[in-house]
Amino acid sequence: MIEHYQAITSFIIELEKLKKVERRIKPVGLGRYENSAEHSWQISLLALTLIPYAQHKVDALKVITMLLLHDIVEIDTGDKFAYNANHDDFENELIAAKRLTSILPESLGQDFLSLWVEFEQAKSPEAIFAKGIDRVIPVLQNLHNGCQSWLEHDISIEQVLDKNKVVAQANPQLWQWVSEQVRVVAKKAGVREK
Repeated sequence: MIEHYQAITSFIIELEKLKKVERRIKPVGLGRYENSAEHSWQISLLALTLIPYAQHKVDALKVITMLLLHDIVEIDTGDKFAYNANHDDFENELIAAKRLTSILPESLGQDFLSLWVEFEQAKSPEAIFAKGIDRVIPVLQNLHNGCQSWLEHDISIEQVLDKNKVVAQANPQLWQWVSEQVRVVAKKAGVREK
C-alpha cells in the first residue's frame, strides 16, 4: 500500500509541470497568459455547472476526470493552439499519456489512460460533453477579454464558429447562445468575419 501512495504522490508532483505550460489566451482581466492547469480547473467547474443541461445524461465523475486529465499530456508535448493546422497530435500525445499514467499504480494508471483515450475519441456521451465544454471556455474568455487571442492570431469569426461547433453536440441551446455572442461581440471588437 505504501508504494501506491508513493506512486500517486509522484504522479501529482509530476503534474506540477502543467502549471508551466502556457496557453495562447489571457485570463479575463489579467495581462499574463493562462496555464494549462488553470484551464483544466476552470473547465471542470464549468462542466459541473452545465451537466444538468447536457444533451444526454452523463456520469459527472467521469466527465470531470476526463477534463482534469485531458491536457496533462501538454507536460511533454506543449500546448497547441486550437486554430493551428497541426492541432491534433494524437500519436505524440498518446506517448505522453502512457508515460504519465504509468507513474500511477497499474490499475489506476490504466483507468486514467482509458479515460484520456475515450476523451480524445469523443464517442461516448461523457467524452462528447467534455469535448464541448473544453471548447466553450476559450470562447467565453475571448468574449470577455476583448477577443484577445482571436485578434492576436488573426482568427476570423467564421473560424471561431467552425472550430467550436462541437459545443452543439454537448448542448445545442448553449451553442446557439454562444455562437450568437460570438457574432455580436467579436464583430464589435474588430474580429474579421472571414
